[in-house]
Amino acid sequence: MTAKLRIGVMFGGRSGEHEVSLRSARSVIGALNREVFNIVPIGITLDGKWVGLQNPEQVLNALKDQETASLDSLALFAEPGLGNIYKVTREEALEVFSAFDVIFPVLHGTFGEDGTMQGLLELADVPYVGAGVLASSVAMDKGLFKSVMRDTGIPVVKDIVLLSSQIRSDMDGALAEVDRIGGYPVFTKPANLGSSVGVSKCTSRADLVEGLLEAAEYDRRVVVEEGLDAREIEVSVLGNETPEASVPGEIVPCDAFYSYRAKYIDDDSDLLIPAPIDKSTTDRVKELAVKAYKAIDCAGMARVDFLLDRNSGALYLNEINTIPGFTSISMYPKLWEESGLAYPQLMEKLVDLAFERYEQKSALKRKYGA
Repeated sequence: MTAKLRIGVMFGGRSGEHEVSLRSARSVIGALNREVFNIVPIGITLDGKWVGLQNPEQVLNALKDQETASLDSLALFAEPGLGNIYKVTREEALEVFSAFDVIFPVLHGTFGEDGTMQGLLELADVPYVGAGVLASSVAMDKGLFKSVMRDTGIPVVKDIVLLSSQIRSDMDGALAEVDRIGGYPVFTKPANLGSSVGVSKCTSRADLVEGLLEAAEYDRRVVVEEGLDAREIEVSVLGNETPEASVPGEIVPCDAFYSYRAKYIDDDSDLLIPAPIDKSTTDRVKELAVKAYKAIDCAGMARVDFLLDRNSGALYLNEINTIPGFTSISMYPKLWEESGLAYPQLMEKLVDLAFERYEQKSALKRKYGA
């Protein structure tokens, strides 16, 4: 009998998307085939403390309730070759909490999806699911990402990037820069966050001031984007060097846009799978999604989001999520299910891709002339 793979599932984290991560992790853990995987739960609190027990449900519930005193304190070291998560005892000694074969970082937002956790895992020299440092950091920063897309020839909406310090110290100057985009509506967003946290749709100057100040609370850089009367089309991408795109889906939000409330609280938005779009548009969505995925050297998985202008029919790439949501209502697994890949098999495929990427990197030379 083949030994089960020990998969460390990371969740929580120091991010405004902490609660979304817990929801995603609960879904991922539920989908992992227990005949294939032994699950090593690794929780990260809002203040960055690593905690765990052998029972994933206990860890998830403790983080949800922010009552983690009963959990073990955990640590992962950047030294290569250890392959263990360690428990820090009350005597400040170290014991092995669990060995692991692969890590699945189900972490959304800062300190998880932005390349920081991927950097730690690279230093520790362990296989992990998803994009590497470069793709994670580029995709996370909405301003930088749009610049890369423009250079790649992929259409994106007009935008500007403002420093949060400028917004606080010179609001008139910030407003004057936003005027370069054109009229209303515009969207204000923290440059490095997801799940629509801190995002506002602004239809007036008063809305804009409020939206800029809110976005500035979450990041030191704020993106302001042209607002379109657009349909929201999403597609899931899977793979490393030869990625494939799923059937597209469409989100019909119950709010003015697909806000955090529309995604996770009201639960009244419609998910149309497959999206009711013609074949040429479907082919174009899939083509651009794969092109963007390759442009930032993405790996493993990503959800690619588009805006389809209702008036002109023009298609714009909005963003790439390198650790897409895996909640019960999330598009990424649903689109693959519609495309013929069931949730448990999707999990196994992601782990296979993690090992494939790790083996490629391990074969590279680390010493000149060796």
